[in-house]
Amino acid sequence: MLRMFTLPAPLRRAASLAACITLLACSPKFDWREVRGTSAPFAVLLPAKPATHTRNVNLDGIEVPMTMTAADVDGVTFAVGTAEMPDPAQAQRALAAMKTALVRNIGGTVRKETASVPGAIPATIDIEAAGAESRVLHGRFIAKDKRIYQVIAIGKEASLPPEAVDTFLTSFKLD
Repeated sequence: MLRMFTLPAPLRRAASLAACITLLACSPKFDWREVRGTSAPFAVLLPAKPATHTRNVNLDGIEVPMTMTAADVDGVTFAVGTAEMPDPAQAQRALAAMKTALVRNIGGTVRKETASVPGAIPATIDIEAAGAESRVLHGRFIAKDKRIYQVIAIGKEASLPPEAVDTFLTSFKLD
């Protein structure tokens, strides 16, 4: 005799929620693919085919070429920027300069910030900032030796699901 098993209501709701989250993460809107840096040693998951370009930026008074690898999905940009500073001490200072410039670009204020312990290698700063027109910035800024990285997701808050931000930020690895 075949018996049917029914989950209690709270477990059914939890299972439904887990299924919805899984479907969101696998959404065709985000076509995740692994991308490796061409000018710096890193790997990251991006939600669409990326484009790469290089331009000079001023970081803490020092002009350096920064290479950006970015993918856009529905007005949200997921990007990794890399540059090499003249020495490790300048790389550490450049983290704050990158953070400040990006928050200023969205006309925002930092809602949440955590930093690695002073002297940690690699040095990191993680932020969440809110800006004008409901824009939000999630960023991780990393300095290792002379190399600096900015790993950012930026766009309208309603278009930037937390699962996508988490997938992107946690996928970033230094090679």
